[in-house]
Amino acid sequence: MMVLAPLMPKLDAILVLGSDGDRLAGKYYGDFLKTGADENTSREEARNTFEKEVQQKIGGIVARSDAAEVVTVRGKTIVFCGGSSQGGGGDVRVVHIGPSNESELVLAHLCEGMYEALAQLMGGTTERTMVLDNLELVFLLIDEHCDGGIILETDGSKLASAVLLRDGDDSGQDPHHGGGQPGMAGHAQQQGMPSGVNAGDMTLGQAFRQARDQFLSGGM
Repeated sequence: MMVLAPLMPKLDAILVLGSDGDRLAGKYYGDFLKTGADENTSREEARNTFEKEVQQKIGGIVARSDAAEVVTVRGKTIVFCGGSSQGGGGDVRVVHIGPSNESELVLAHLCEGMYEALAQLMGGTTERTMVLDNLELVFLLIDEHCDGGIILETDGSKLASAVLLRDGDDSGQDPHHGGGQPGMAGHAQQQGMPSGVNAGDMTLGQAFRQARDQFLSGGM
């Protein structure tokens, strides 16, 4: 059984939700809601029901791009940014869903990074119409940020740049069915911390990258 490095967070899902809680984009990972609750419930129905429960908790809450809010649904830790069209923001929310034992601060850091990248890619706003018009970029962003529930990159500017590079390279591919390693993973060694640097000297993003590099090089 493969064991993740301690600094490598694991996500159950990433969702991009409209103001009414409707899923504009997103991905579920691992066994979380992989099947319906029973033989009469489809996987999509189970996910829609869960997303409605999430919306009941976060609806009406505005989370700043640099200060994610946290709620709990079905024992899962739900962290989100966005939710307001005031002040040049947008009504779309970026939601990260993790296990109950995952650090809220870590999940907030991840969510804030992806939200920052989304805003950059959407020209400074996260309005529903802008996101729907650029869903290909949104799915590429999710893939650059996370692969199979494992975080690849947390820095918003780096994520946005990687998405634009991949969009140019893969303009003819469907982002829903893209395979292989996301673009940022190919530069793992360049992004790792040099030898002799202590974990206490790292930023959170650098720690994630080092843990990811170790996992990719010897954890499989």
